[in-house]
Amino acid sequence: MIIVTGGAGFVGANTVHELNKLGESEILVVDNLHSSANAAHPKFLNLAGARFTDYMDKREFRASVAQGKFAGKRIRAILHNGACSNTLEDNGEYMMDNNFTYSKELLHFATDRKIPFVYASTAAVYGLSGQFSEVPENERPLNVYGFSKLAFDNYVRARFDQFDSTVVGLRYFNVYGPYETHKGRMASVMYHFTKQLKETGTIKMFQGSGGYGDGEQRRDFVFVRDLVNIAFYFAGLTGNSGVKKAVVNAGTGKARTFKDVAAALMAVHGQGKIEFIPFPADLNSRYQHLTEADITGLRNNGWARPFTSLEEGISSSHE
Repeated sequence: MIIVTGGAGFVGANTVHELNKLGESEILVVDNLHSSANAAHPKFLNLAGARFTDYMDKREFRASVAQGKFAGKRIRAILHNGACSNTLEDNGEYMMDNNFTYSKELLHFATDRKIPFVYASTAAVYGLSGQFSEVPENERPLNVYGFSKLAFDNYVRARFDQFDSTVVGLRYFNVYGPYETHKGRMASVMYHFTKQLKETGTIKMFQGSGGYGDGEQRRDFVFVRDLVNIAFYFAGLTGNSGVKKAVVNAGTGKARTFKDVAAALMAVHGQGKIEFIPFPADLNSRYQHLTEADITGLRNNGWARPFTSLEEGISSSHE
């Protein structure tokens, strides 16, 4: 059995579909289907056509883990994407339970049984640092989401010498691709720009901010299937990576501008206009104007494959 938490969400659903392509269907999907940010597209739709053997609500799953109900079951890997990923959520108690305590429970469940454990962290831990290597002096989150993820990264890093099995945290940069419609406002700029282009013929992007000109803010946009393949590698599902213990960046290592995104989308969907809009007041002091992964750690831990380019990823998302 392979356990995929957050399995109906964006990265989780892509994980399940890609596992199916590998011939894997003995999958336990764990999620919370109470609501979706986009009520018109609930996230269970992301699993249409997917093959998996069981589904558990997150609360039921946590209780089952605590009660030892998985004793005797062979679990090949845990791919942990279950979290609150809303960067504007200010309820710290809720965020810490979802992203820190829940993750600790699964970490110890996995390491006690020597199950490879690969989990989602985030580039949000870097805040406005401008430096993106995985060292404490660069880690200054701007919101409780980033803080909750950094707290777990630190918990893991302090205990590496206690683990005899794979534990890898992947700091996702700006992820895009299929199955993100349910995310609403939290969906990628690719999703929002595509929707605007198709509906109005005009892409709206921010005026200059953070020292960057209009539309020149730069992000490390990473195609979701690249992240899934990295997770499979570290979990030992595609080739034998051996035991790995690391918290590493999962991005392309190359930042691109929002204007680059617009140009790539227009090459697929047809030409349109760009309109620059004022920077939103509610994002002041909470917005990363630049992200660019230092992928030295990722490469040093054995991931050697090239990343999908922005243009290739946008084209693939359209297929």
